[in-house]
Amino acid sequence: MQPDEPRPSQGPPDHLCGDPAGPPVCGLPRAPYPRGMPSETYPAYLAAHASGELERRAEEAVRALARCEICPRNCRVDRLADRAKVCSTGRRARVSTYFPHFGEEDCLRGWAGSGTIFFSFCNLKCVFCQNHDASQAGDGDEVSPERLAEMMLELQAMGCHNINFVTPEHVVPEILEALPLAIRGGLRLPLVYNTSAYDSMESLAWMDGVIDIYMPDFKVWTKESGIRYLKAKDYREVACRTIREMDRQVGPLQLGPDGLARRGVLVRHLVMPGLLDESRAIFEFLAREVSADTYVNIMGQYRPEYRASEYPEIDRRPTVDEITAARRLGREAGLHRFDARRPQRLFVVG
Repeated sequence: MQPDEPRPSQGPPDHLCGDPAGPPVCGLPRAPYPRGMPSETYPAYLAAHASGELERRAEEAVRALARCEICPRNCRVDRLADRAKVCSTGRRARVSTYFPHFGEEDCLRGWAGSGTIFFSFCNLKCVFCQNHDASQAGDGDEVSPERLAEMMLELQAMGCHNINFVTPEHVVPEILEALPLAIRGGLRLPLVYNTSAYDSMESLAWMDGVIDIYMPDFKVWTKESGIRYLKAKDYREVACRTIREMDRQVGPLQLGPDGLARRGVLVRHLVMPGLLDESRAIFEFLAREVSADTYVNIMGQYRPEYRASEYPEIDRRPTVDEITAARRLGREAGLHRFDARRPQRLFVVG
């Protein structure tokens, strides 16, 4: 975050207003609206819902599960019949957990947390995954569209600043199916699409005008690393294509006067031990082929998890010198908007 960009308020402010009129939806009272949010035009999905386009896309996306090409794996299995392949997900999405997350970027977590919904399973097979219990083992429960909508409304009622879909690549139809129910229940929070960047263009087309904030994690650059560490030989090509499309849809990240993200792309990059050349290539791509104004979080918290011990070259944490070098490479590539964390302050409300 640059010095002249607003930081999240030190809150907690009076961020919720009264319940909107209307009957309960999904067994919950209609959720309170965040104060000051222009509900007629923001978030993006409200216009799509009002026109009927959101429901049309949801129906189209669900039909596509019959021969699934929801992600670039193109497994073509009939998920409507509850069959599954690479992502181990059939007709229903599975959710590992959901809660107000205070570990996200300042512009997402603010003072009340980012309303994260962690989907189980993943279309990548990262050997170093820090969330492997959910992404690979599939911890969690299948949820109906009604239950997924309830989760969104519960997070809004807790005061979260956004709804943050984590690992959504393989469950885009299920998200679209639940979203109209949540909107009818009073959902008015911006949506964050928190992805590995291994998405299909068709899924992104369904999400155009629905997602407010795209947050792709650009992991590695070379085909060799994609095969070895992610088990996806086309990862770079897919990630480049999808991040360009995300930027076309929403542009660089925009922050409100309260320092919270409103719309745009926020790119994450996890610094991997020994892979600084790949970091450089990723930063150069972002600066030259997306936008020098791209907001980037260069993350230094890699730790060897899951199967990393089977790959000696990444079976260690990155050094301080490597993390420092990665940040220098980002600046040298021409990027200038970097996420900078502020220590989180805790507030007790009586």
